[in-house]
Amino acid sequence: MQPIEGAALRRVCAHFATGVTVITTGTPGSSAGTTVNSFTSVSLEPPLVLFCLHQHSRLRSPIQQSGGFVVNFLTRQQESLAWAFAGRESAKVEDVPHHRTADGLPVLSGALAYLSCRLVEEYDGGDHTIVLGEVVGLGAAGQDEDPLIFYRGSIRALDGELAS
Repeated sequence: MQPIEGAALRRVCAHFATGVTVITTGTPGSSAGTTVNSFTSVSLEPPLVLFCLHQHSRLRSPIQQSGGFVVNFLTRQQESLAWAFAGRESAKVEDVPHHRTADGLPVLSGALAYLSCRLVEEYDGGDHTIVLGEVVGLGAAGQDEDPLIFYRGSIRALDGELAS
């Protein structure tokens, strides 16, 4: 069996829509964030989530130092925010509207929902690190908003309304 090429794997996985999330972490004055498309919930008891970070991600050190992170689920109106945190020269958390959890972790204002997490473990995932966290706090917007999604390799809004 021949090894799978990374580009081919990415093309196939692009057919699965996922919500756009920005992971934020750090303390006031040294916070950081990055857009990820690999978030998933893995357990309800205990409440565990995971996502992948590139081995050279700017978030690895701040997550380890703070011992936690926030998963911010973005709305379709926050596309520019998703792009701002997607590049190598990322937006600074201090420059965008946000508030802090009781633990001091940054939560992006206007997000559809957020999960505040305690870092549980990091696993070697090849060219990425798999970050596992336990959800210790959460919140959701009170208004009905459509999510921002990744589909076919780009950030998109849903074309139609969500079914109730």
